[in-house]
Amino acid sequence: MASRTCPFLAVDPSGQHLYEEIARIRAQGPAVEVELPGGVRAWWINGLELNKRLLAGPETSKDAYRHWPAWINGDVSRTWPLAIWVSVRNMVTAYGDDHSRLRKPMAAAFTKRRVDALLPRVRQIVDRALDDLERRPEGEVVDLRAAFAAPIPHEVVCELFGVPGGEDGPRRDLYRIISRFFDTAISLEDAQANGVDLYATLTAFLRYKRAHPADDLTTALIAAREEGGLSEQELMDNLILLLTAGFETTVNLIDNTVHSLLAHPDQLDLVLIGRVSWEDALEESLRLEAPGAMSGLRYAVEDIEIEPGLTIPKGDPIVVSFAGAGRDPERHGPDAGRFDVTRATSRDHVSFGHGVHHCLGRPLAMAEATVALTSLFQRFPRLALADPARPPRRLRSIISTGHEELPVLLHGPATGPRPEEAAAIRKLSGRRGTSGTRVPRA
Repeated sequence: MASRTCPFLAVDPSGQHLYEEIARIRAQGPAVEVELPGGVRAWWINGLELNKRLLAGPETSKDAYRHWPAWINGDVSRTWPLAIWVSVRNMVTAYGDDHSRLRKPMAAAFTKRRVDALLPRVRQIVDRALDDLERRPEGEVVDLRAAFAAPIPHEVVCELFGVPGGEDGPRRDLYRIISRFFDTAISLEDAQANGVDLYATLTAFLRYKRAHPADDLTTALIAAREEGGLSEQELMDNLILLLTAGFETTVNLIDNTVHSLLAHPDQLDLVLIGRVSWEDALEESLRLEAPGAMSGLRYAVEDIEIEPGLTIPKGDPIVVSFAGAGRDPERHGPDAGRFDVTRATSRDHVSFGHGVHHCLGRPLAMAEATVALTSLFQRFPRLALADPARPPRRLRSIISTGHEELPVLLHGPATGPRPEEAAAIRKLSGRRGTSGTRVPRA
């Protein structure tokens, strides 16, 4: 069994050097004990195959109330800055039969019919965001995350769940609260205040939805609650999961993919001329920059032998690093940290989970991002980074992977083929282009 020693490193809660830390952890072995924000120790897992094993098998649980002794006996305080990622009772933190019970009404509500019905509205939301961008003055530096990547998923998620807008509606409050939810460098006081705001806002929202039912996911979940499928706390906490994950991961997916394409014009050219599809670019972005850098904590249900001489003891917390798995050199080669839209292994990642914990919202997120990207580059073919020599500052998070801002020029210098040139190249090459607005099947 692994001996108890000082942690290899204290993980920086700001997330500003996440991939450098992942590389240092990887160099120490397949499972390394680290110190998370707030002084909590956990085993960090970077390897893709080991990630898959721990995500899919019964060796680990996400139920802290059953399988994390330090949480059960109070060694880890309920005031821990990351406590809300542990304390919630939803399908992601459930284990075994409880997970199946909680996931069933979510899967029933998140149907292909509902996703397909949303696609025309997604296009309208994207077009409206692009119309707003077109009204910006020529030469203005635009924060594309705030002006484009964030508003689209926010509106889509709010419509999917029937969150009312307007001056008195909770959409604006939810946007503010969710944006702080993933900040792992936040103070303890601010984290606790944000959690109080979140539950108060959702309590008022559920009261509204019970009085105003409609054809939306919240109404469907309330019906499941009334049929005995989940408790009031589970209803609330599953809403937290779906609203936060459905927003943040898609924002990051759009943000990261646009940044990678603009930072690598040769890769963008391959998409524009139809050598690869927008879906190929999205999958490579998911691999390289997992929108959620890590899973919530998992706990060893039993002693887990990683390799001879290295065992994770029963009850210990585990970080399954989606970001580390995506850059695993054993699977993706020595250039795993490079953005390559032609990479043969780009789809082999766990950025949307794996096994029984795969993300129900993946089809919608991919559809949103595909529509957003195709429309953006068609409307602004000279889109460029405002300062290519200065990488945008990363989000203050070890959980969420994106940028605080994405400064761009909507009409930058002409680099790469314009849409009409790309069409001519495709015609001459006899290849069927894949840079249109094709949306993956949900």
